[in-house]
Amino acid sequence: MKCRFCKTAVSHVFADLDFSPPSNSYLKLEQLNEPETFYPLKIWTCSSCFLTQIDEFKKHDDIFSADYAYFSSFSSSWLRHAKEYATAMTARFKLGPSSRVIEVASNDGYLLQYFKEAGIPCLGIEPTRSTAEAARAKGIDTREVFFGSETGKALYNEGLTADLMAANNVLAHVPDINDFVAGFKHVLKPEGVLTFEFPHLMQLVQNNQFDTIYHEHFSYLSLGTVRKIMETQGLRIFDVEELWTHGGSLRVFVTHDTATHPLSPNVQKLLDKEKAAGMDDMTFYTGFQEKVDAIRDAFLHFIATARHAGKTIAGYGAAAKGNTLLNYCGVKAGLLDYVCDLSPHKQGLLLPGSHIPVVSPDRLRDTKPDYIVIFPWNIREEIANQLSYAREWGAKFVVAIPSLEIF
Repeated sequence: MKCRFCKTAVSHVFADLDFSPPSNSYLKLEQLNEPETFYPLKIWTCSSCFLTQIDEFKKHDDIFSADYAYFSSFSSSWLRHAKEYATAMTARFKLGPSSRVIEVASNDGYLLQYFKEAGIPCLGIEPTRSTAEAARAKGIDTREVFFGSETGKALYNEGLTADLMAANNVLAHVPDINDFVAGFKHVLKPEGVLTFEFPHLMQLVQNNQFDTIYHEHFSYLSLGTVRKIMETQGLRIFDVEELWTHGGSLRVFVTHDTATHPLSPNVQKLLDKEKAAGMDDMTFYTGFQEKVDAIRDAFLHFIATARHAGKTIAGYGAAAKGNTLLNYCGVKAGLLDYVCDLSPHKQGLLLPGSHIPVVSPDRLRDTKPDYIVIFPWNIREEIANQLSYAREWGAKFVVAIPSLEIF
């Protein structure tokens, strides 16, 4: 295997999570009699640029298919985050009716709807039909295409350039990261601004977030590595913010290397923080497997103990991270009764690998489980507040990451 950024031969295994189906490949009931494909979930770190990555076992086009089940708008905290972003960027970069905002991986229009409400022209780039159609239903112009250098050139030739480009939680999702970033160079106006948001690899390691590893995430990113990727395409990072999202993310502000946006001291401060953590040395990337296995053992011990005591266990949030946890731990239907999810696009389906049914949250009131495992631990407070009524029958909440906690 060669590094997808710098092409150096890669030999260090960061984590081996055995074999798993793609985390968003939910099943219909009639598919239980069909073969289910499991792919290696092994993560490597490049000793040259420190890009941590998975090989492309499951093809990019197959993962983001027409019936992709993830819709961003079903999380109230994520919508609030998107609205705050739109307000802040509009003020900071003085956007108005003569500006244009383009979002890559615009999903169901969760973000662009706020720019549209403000009267700012916008365009979404979203390859999955199900979410693109949801965005169009909100009146948001959406191109159903994968983004890269060819798409960037095509938009430029149409005269569709941007004052602001947003790319939230997509940089990790592309197998050809160099071609993907090259596309922005074509579309961004000379003084335009591009923002990327992505989970911070430092947080993944320090907080044992192994369940954020899945086949959709081809790369696991630090500021130092992302800066190198941008520089090879004639782009530069001029500011960075640390965010609470996804257990700890970065928002980097990028522009052309010839643009006049001043360099913020935030950039060097965070680079120093990564260096102090040891991210520029391979020793930082060793020992993670032992932490992963400790979480697995603790979670399985909880399930076995609760079941032995005659307790019932349900889950909440049919999230990709939950599927990574369940499949690595070998938890199947029967150990966990069901998983609730607000999204009607997931209800009635079965989780990949474990085959645990996904149901409406209404099921909780009917069955009154003793424990509710919250899989999207990054929004645990939001979910615990939504389900506060479960305390009426004495239910307790459970999270497995960064360590097992019952509350």
